[in-house]
Order: sequence, then structure tokens, then C-alpha cells
Amino acid sequence: MNLSETRTRVRRDLHDEDAGNYRWTDSELDRHIERAVRELSLAAPLEAKATLTTTAESRDLSLSTLTDLVAVEAVEYPAGKYPPSYVPFSLWAGTLTLLVDEVPLSAQPVNVYYGRMHTLDASTSTIPPQLEEVVANGAAAYAAIEWASFATNRINVGGDDVWHQYLTWGQERLAAFARALAQHGHRNAVRVRHLYTPARPAADEGTPFQGG
Repeated sequence: MNLSETRTRVRRDLHDEDAGNYRWTDSELDRHIERAVRELSLAAPLEAKATLTTTAESRDLSLSTLTDLVAVEAVEYPAGKYPPSYVPFSLWAGTLTLLVDEVPLSAQPVNVYYGRMHTLDASTSTIPPQLEEVVANGAAAYAAIEWASFATNRINVGGDDVWHQYLTWGQERLAAFARALAQHGHRNAVRVRHLYTPARPAADEGTPFQGG
């Protein structure tokens, strides 16, 4: 489902399908869709893998080439072994540090498994089909709440209470959106996340220095 199809679904949810009298412009809905995609990406990012290269006498690797990075999940070093060798690491200011005893040699490959932001544009979507409705619901909720705020104390064709109806509907949808993100969030997913002994206790996850 691309951006245009998502926008159509959002308009359907908002009952805003009269092309000659849209309540929301395309650009306004696109902004709300973008926000919903961002929230989804932070909860359930797109899984990706990149191979970085070590430099001599350094355990540090720059993450600058990992565009739209959300979180690093695991680091494989040395790369290419079977079974894979996953090592603990720390993160700070765009730098990944391998927490290994021996300093790596130069030009050694390091596989980084990470989550990144989803893409949703005119021709591309990385959002899984089962989460497309989640994005549409979130965007519709944001749109309804914004319009309710704008319409407060203004004369409305639908009546003086129409803004409150939109606000209530939007808040209910937003609560459902939050529940869906919590349900599908990568930290709640059934998966093996700790492929090695963490560098720090599990209770410390989420601090600037992480073990994965």
C-alpha cells in the first residue's frame, strides 16, 4: 500500500471522500501519515543488516552510514563464522564500540543488525501488510484531533458540537493506535534478542550505553 492508497484509506475512515469539498488537503493528511509511520518505526522498525569495516588499533565503528537508524540489535564479529559470533557492544554519539578483549585488525568486516525507519511514499512501502491498518488509524486519529482543535469556537456546518465529536473520535482512535504499537513493538515481540551475554544488566536497557 503506497502513500496514495494510505491517504485514500484515511479519508475513508474520516468520511472525507468528497473530492470537491475535502476537509483535509492531501498535504495535511500526508503529514499525519508521516507522523504515524514515524511512531510505528520507533515501535517496530524495519529490520536491516549492514557490514562495517574496522580500522587498525580501534574498537570503534562509525554508524554514520546507517541511515534512518532506530536501534542496533546485534553485532557479529568476526563476521562469517558458523555458528555466528555475536559480541557485546556499546553505543554513544553515533559510534559503536566493540567490547572485545583483543583490538581488531584493520579492514575486518563487522555485521551490524539494526532497526531503521520505515518508508512510505508514492511508489514504495516497507510497512508489513498487517500493520498498514495501524498506520491508517494513527493518521486518521492525528487528523481528527488537529481539526477538532482548529474548529473549536468556530461556526461549523455540522453544528456547534461537531468539533467535540471529532475530538472524541480522534482520542479513541489514538488510544487504539497506542495499544497496537505496544502490541507490535519490537521489544515485546517473541524473538531471541540476546544472542550473547549482555555487557550490562538487562534492567539497564534504554540507557546511552547498551549491550544490545
